[in-house]
Amino acid sequence: MADRNTPPKGEMNWARVSKTLSFWILIILIPFAFIKFSGARSEPAPTISYSEYDAQLTRGNITKVNIQAGKQITGEFRDKVVVNKRSVARFNVRLPVADSEKEVDRLRAANVEIEAQDARPSILGTLGYFLPYILFIGIWLFIFKQMQAGGSKAFSFGKSKAKLLTGDTPKVTFADVAGADEAKIELQEIIEFLKDPQKFTKLGGRLPTGALLVGPPGTGQTLLARAVAGEAGRPFFSMSGSDFVEMFVGVGASRVRDLFEQGKAHAPCIIFIDEIDAVGRHRGAGLGGGHDEREQTLNQLLVEMDGFESNEGVILIAATNRPDVLDPALLRPGRFDRQIVVDAPDLRGREGILKVHLRNKPIAEDVDITALGRGTPGMAGADLANLVNEGALLAARRGHDKIYMQDLEDAKDKVMLGAERKSLVMKEEERRLTAYHEGGHAICTIKVKGNDPLHKVTIVPRGRALGLAFTLPEDDRVSITRQELEAMLVKAYGGRVAEELVFGRERVTTGAASDIQTATAIARRYVSQWGLSEAIGPILVGDNEQELFLGREIQHRREVSEKTAQLVDSEVRRIITEAYDRAKVVLTEHMELLHRVARALLERETLTGEEVLSLARGEDLPPRPSEGSLPPTGPTAPAAVTEPRRATPGLLGGPEPAPA
Repeated sequence: MADRNTPPKGEMNWARVSKTLSFWILIILIPFAFIKFSGARSEPAPTISYSEYDAQLTRGNITKVNIQAGKQITGEFRDKVVVNKRSVARFNVRLPVADSEKEVDRLRAANVEIEAQDARPSILGTLGYFLPYILFIGIWLFIFKQMQAGGSKAFSFGKSKAKLLTGDTPKVTFADVAGADEAKIELQEIIEFLKDPQKFTKLGGRLPTGALLVGPPGTGQTLLARAVAGEAGRPFFSMSGSDFVEMFVGVGASRVRDLFEQGKAHAPCIIFIDEIDAVGRHRGAGLGGGHDEREQTLNQLLVEMDGFESNEGVILIAATNRPDVLDPALLRPGRFDRQIVVDAPDLRGREGILKVHLRNKPIAEDVDITALGRGTPGMAGADLANLVNEGALLAARRGHDKIYMQDLEDAKDKVMLGAERKSLVMKEEERRLTAYHEGGHAICTIKVKGNDPLHKVTIVPRGRALGLAFTLPEDDRVSITRQELEAMLVKAYGGRVAEELVFGRERVTTGAASDIQTATAIARRYVSQWGLSEAIGPILVGDNEQELFLGREIQHRREVSEKTAQLVDSEVRRIITEAYDRAKVVLTEHMELLHRVARALLERETLTGEEVLSLARGEDLPPRPSEGSLPPTGPTAPAAVTEPRRATPGLLGGPEPAPA
């Protein structure tokens, strides 16, 4: 993308270089010219010896002298004297004694006109005098250009920084976008509006004013906007919300006006503002006051979108991850007529995204895109692009000529769970604790109805986790039942209970901190938000805490009585205690299986869900294939839900663990 009215790069560089060079040459030459011509004469005066000067003074042939700093005399002869075969009327002479009173008395006695002056400044002295001024002017010009933010005109702070899409920009089309079919249909209609307005206006329809792309990070809002730019074939201005922000008051509103003036000049056109929540936050919701520069910018944006003057043919497309913080006046019809939700893709969408990112890469025959998509529930487009890139890098590191399924599987584990830390040295006792902890999670997963199928359990440290037991849902899930929630709680406490049953209460570790944090959060929402507690009932206890930063949410928060808060706490404790006791019953009944799983983990470090089920059936595990062989065909899909045993903060030098 390039700025409007921007000359080719070569011309721009030469123009800037010539202007800068001319300026500095002028600044440097002025002092030299001043020194050169300040004392110039039509006839240069030669330097004579003091003896010649003494002889001419004795003869009375000197009429006028100028004593400079008491050290040097410049004078005029009464009659011209031949010096170096040249007849001259003026001379210079260096006095042997500085500030000599006797010399002055001799000049007076000879009726010579006497003048005196300070020493003529040297070039270095003059430069030293002018240097501070030169530096001051240069620094001031530099700061002034920086404040203009690259503008070529003085006081161009309020000019828009929007970039106009040009023909040499790499074009992205809807063929490069997958997993957002509904969003593409909505945007395709806007493109058809631009290409053929009469098709819709003849039935009384009007051109949409704006479309707001809403969705979690990484789902492709900006990519969709780039695809609209590639498909529309109309002028496309791109700008981010933070570009309106400046150190000077009023600059944001001025830039909004200039942006829409550019849009009107190129109508019909599209203006895209990325991360519009930077300037579109709810007015009057700030805490502690502050200036209203952002509100001025928002007010100007509201007026330009739908104010007294119409903006025919200018369509505004904006993207944000936080629609909840936007001002209601910005979201009403007439400004943003459409709110297009770009959510995380489903199974079919993930397959399409993987095909887009794998289409230009050499992949092996064993790559199963369907299995890969099924194993990545909840992943957004950016996550899948990163997964494919990590798989390609891993295949290159292994010396493969193609990307195999095993490369993608290992990349998936790295992206979702973190890189393996095989270099971490753990004591044998720590390994046993971790093996029983993860074994407890695994057994509670397969023995408690309602849990997702177990995918993999490992005691290889990944990221900040010392071990992981994770499950994989069979299908994309949009809701969850009470049975599944209670099974998740039992699974979460399986690791802590296994440590207590095998090693005793005195040797229970802090490795279950993440499990406890996750289980407590689920239990509290179970009671206060989802209405699944019989004692509380189907009511909401407390408001959603995700919008606490907004002033209006704090000012109008609903109060909860002390009795209700105590009842909520008691219900949370009851649900967690029941899950803990249930996990203890399950592991006590299957203690022999827990020992077998733990021994297998200590021997192999990683077990698949099928291998754990084989141990549960009393079967022996088959030998593992030798390492370094070609990647196996058709590997199982990776996991989505993790329950890691975290390293204790401080013991291993790691930060406070995050919830699983």
